[in-house]
Amino acid sequence: MEVTVNPAITSNFSSFERDANITTKDFAFNENADRVIRLALIVILFITMVSLGCTMEISKIKNYLIKPKGVAIAVGAQYGIMPLAAFCFAKLFQLSPMESLSVLICGCCPGGNLSNIFALALEGDMNLSILMTACSTALGLGMMPLLLYLYSQGISHLAESVPFTIITIALIMILVPGGIGILINYRVPQYSKIITQVGLALLLISSVVIGILAGISEGGKIFTVLSRQLVATAALMPLTGFICGYILSTLFSMNAPCRRTVSMEVGCQNIQLCTTILKMAFPAEHIGQLYFFPIIYIVFQIVEALLFIVLFRCHQRLRPSQKDTEEYTAVERAAEETNGPSNSDI
Repeated sequence: MEVTVNPAITSNFSSFERDANITTKDFAFNENADRVIRLALIVILFITMVSLGCTMEISKIKNYLIKPKGVAIAVGAQYGIMPLAAFCFAKLFQLSPMESLSVLICGCCPGGNLSNIFALALEGDMNLSILMTACSTALGLGMMPLLLYLYSQGISHLAESVPFTIITIALIMILVPGGIGILINYRVPQYSKIITQVGLALLLISSVVIGILAGISEGGKIFTVLSRQLVATAALMPLTGFICGYILSTLFSMNAPCRRTVSMEVGCQNIQLCTTILKMAFPAEHIGQLYFFPIIYIVFQIVEALLFIVLFRCHQRLRPSQKDTEEYTAVERAAEETNGPSNSDI
């Protein structure tokens, strides 16, 4: 008895095997890309914190520790405003537990060193800016787990998902390189500027590489994080921090450069730390593409900060002309009092 095989069945099996091989290769590539992204995030975080430490001087730290009013107000605003804003937006937009956790981790993070660049552009107090970033990072070791624990109680089925161990390890990881940077600046200050510049360049290059790898490995799934609620949250959180930080520092009678500095420090979060925690603490099947939320956040953070910088620069350009007019009027009035009115005025 001769058995014949249906060509269609043979073709279907061949197609299935081919698709299975492609799927296996894609899975292997995604796994490798995911490992590279995780490693790169740790390296970026290390480089960023060493660079931040190299910008700090022990003598200036001592001056602010002797008179800690400015730093206390600034750090209080950092850990008072942003976690509360994150919690309120999560409740307002009725985010899911994992979405809420992503937003809360971002809101409870210490200040990021982008704020130092923005403070410089706004002619702020750079010593306060750098020290505030460092102090909020150091205090984050206790404040971040505490605030996440407190706020997670207000969102159902969230408290058990908070990765306290990973967060503590990540915070220790950023304190150690920060201390290394301070030691380098103290022992061999001639290398500090070079390390800071190299660190910034590597940070930018690595960020681009990570973005490309993430886009390749995740494909179109990255856009699943772009729900209207999350985009609105990412847009409103930094804006809330900038405005509330300025108002709070004004209420405490801080001078104009310090007010601008506190505003930038409160609104700017350590996005590298947030992304690292989300990527390292949760498997893909739990967090999905939500570890891209900090990237959306940083886009709005930069755009809004640049808008404030442009407005400040425009204000600065207008002020000299007004000042010159006032000075000219004062000189002219003094001349009239001395010599009497000019012939043109009679």
